[in-house]
Amino acid sequence: MKGCDMDKMLIIGGSDAGISAALRIKEIDRQADVTVIVADAYPNFSICGLPFYLSGEVADWRTLAHRTAQEIARHGIDLLLDHRVLDIDPTTKTLGVQSSQGATMRIAYSKLLIATGAESARPPIGGIDLSGVFFLRWMADSFAVKQFMDEYQPKHAVVIGGGYIGLEMADALSQKGMAVTLIEFAPQVLTTLDSDLGQLVHDELVSKGVKTLIGHGVEHIESSDGRLLVHVASGRSVAADMVVVAAGAKPAVELASAAGIGLGAGGAIEVDRTMATRTADIWAAGDCVHTWHRILDRHVYMPLGTTAHKQGRVAGENMLGSHCRFQGSLGTQVVKVFDSVAARSGLREAEARAAGFDPITTAITTWDHKVYYPGATALHIRLTGDRPTRKLLGAQMVGHRTAEVSKRIDIVAAALYNDMGVGQLCDLDLSYTPPLSSPWDPVQMAAMQWMAMARSAV
Repeated sequence: MKGCDMDKMLIIGGSDAGISAALRIKEIDRQADVTVIVADAYPNFSICGLPFYLSGEVADWRTLAHRTAQEIARHGIDLLLDHRVLDIDPTTKTLGVQSSQGATMRIAYSKLLIATGAESARPPIGGIDLSGVFFLRWMADSFAVKQFMDEYQPKHAVVIGGGYIGLEMADALSQKGMAVTLIEFAPQVLTTLDSDLGQLVHDELVSKGVKTLIGHGVEHIESSDGRLLVHVASGRSVAADMVVVAAGAKPAVELASAAGIGLGAGGAIEVDRTMATRTADIWAAGDCVHTWHRILDRHVYMPLGTTAHKQGRVAGENMLGSHCRFQGSLGTQVVKVFDSVAARSGLREAEARAAGFDPITTAITTWDHKVYYPGATALHIRLTGDRPTRKLLGAQMVGHRTAEVSKRIDIVAAALYNDMGVGQLCDLDLSYTPPLSSPWDPVQMAAMQWMAMARSAV
């Protein structure tokens, strides 16, 4: 067993939350003893960038590193790469650790952060482990897909799942020249949006040549004459040279659960807003934990990279004895699908009603900038607010990739964070020039329409 001094800080996991925590600790106390245990050799890599590496838009996978291992080490952070944690013993405050070569050891800690992230959901599909069937969660997954594409030059691909990763992979594989079929069990792609906005994303897929099977569950996959046959519940089958399963994610909590660390919303690790678990001297952050939602005023499971960075930073500071709090998430998300961008922040109308609000929603379609300037495109905005209080609750948007969709959803996110009313959006001093916007930004146009609707609903 390695010796343990009183400030030995161990972090399990070298992705967003883990590295953010380690960096924050060293920012505050350069003498702190911090070790990050990483299951692979790729600490602090942008997993969100994997589809763009596989599409060829990012030529070199090394550029996906937020920081290299050498840069992390220069902060005084010890990295234990290619080592897996086997168990956590909160009583002795030790971890069982195994190297990639099989050597085992026990390492003691005074403070511990669990940042084990999430793992790919594995739907009950027969044949899911066949050669040519891939998940996409870690760097090694992307290397396996890349090697397969380089070696076999597949012409047809099936993507199972119409969420963010599924849509990005349909885009990526199409860019590699493959004929792509996307299969989604739900009645629409991108179920985080209302159905009519999801339809706009679906239309973009179809316009770019992606075949879609919506509302179809995959029953099993079989290998036949060197190809894969994907069988759906309707009795149809789709032939492919490769399959990508993108059926969502679930929190990686096996270590925590086995150690008696409590679980919370969505089966994720239970933490308070300081990111502390109920177990002494153990914190947790990132995709393995539940997340405080600012509007719902309760914890939910909502794995997002932006949230993981923030939670890690809070946890790292509190491991040094501080008492800062994670300020919560609004579920702000954005995705590019070919030439379209879809985004949301806050609550949709059905979600707001389920949370006890009395919501009304307005939907507008307007130009993303002054129409007399060339290149104006349609921007679809859906704004939700609470009728009696006029409180802003959320927004959804779909537009062309040039339409500054991410800028506009961030306006809403900032307003939601500050608990603003819908009408107050019109008071914001937003930037304007004809090639980029209008004197009243489209978000403000939506707010004006919402206020008019709210007045008429009284």
